[in-house]
Amino acid sequence: MIAPLAALALVATACSGSDGEDPVPADKAGAAADEPQAIVSLSPTTTEMLYAVGAGDQVVAVDERSDFPSDAPVTDLSGYTPNLEAILGYGPDLVVLTDDNADIVAGLERSGVEVLQLPAAQTLDETYTQLEQVGAATGNIGEAAELVSEIQTDIDGIVASVPERETPLTYFHELDDTYYTVTDATYVGEVYSMLGLTSIATGDDTYPQLSEELILEADPDLVFLADGQCCGVTPETVAQRPGWDGLTAVREDRVHVVDEDLASRWGPRIVDFMREVAAIVAQIPADQPANQPAP
Repeated sequence: MIAPLAALALVATACSGSDGEDPVPADKAGAAADEPQAIVSLSPTTTEMLYAVGAGDQVVAVDERSDFPSDAPVTDLSGYTPNLEAILGYGPDLVVLTDDNADIVAGLERSGVEVLQLPAAQTLDETYTQLEQVGAATGNIGEAAELVSEIQTDIDGIVASVPERETPLTYFHELDDTYYTVTDATYVGEVYSMLGLTSIATGDDTYPQLSEELILEADPDLVFLADGQCCGVTPETVAQRPGWDGLTAVREDRVHVVDEDLASRWGPRIVDFMREVAAIVAQIPADQPANQPAP
């Protein structure tokens, strides 16, 4: 289900008069209804969303970690340690961000800049809603709706391409070489679940650190390395870990480096991650017995 459009309700506007001060003059209200012409993005995911809905021409600056698309105007702005004066230096009429670090939202509002804050999505449905919000805030409502529809169609096709199994294959999604991972209750866990996989990690902590002993005992069918780009972990180095050469995933060449940017961003390119994983899963015969997750 796609949540109804509620973007404008979430766009904090310093000139909206919502703080109980002077009402907004008619000419100001008219100007506020116009599409923003100078957008600053302070996170890689919001940058990808802005370009995906067709607002790229309105973007004047993105943070230092926004590496997609390649023509995004990358600057030294930081979303982790935002500098108000540096952001204002780009003359934004809208700032889109993920986290309110250093109370930057209040600072921008005091400066008369509209802010759209999009926290990390917990589900695909939340991704769809956020894309609609970005579309509404930037004057690209139709483009956003079309994009959401395309993503849903693509995902339906990807899911249908994966063989059905009586017992889900198990996986270990390695976030770093100290064995932090994800459960099925996370955003990426939902993606894996849709493709017929279940995590060896369970419990209330959705990003737990597993012991090496537990991983070896669980013997996952698949290992996905989301620490290849950051930390240089490879299937070969995994196989050299003590005891890991006995894992089913290692013996069957099912240890795969995945694009950690795609796996960690909840934007439109989640489709690419799903397609990448689905291609891996589809190679495993549906009638092949799956290992059971550790209790």
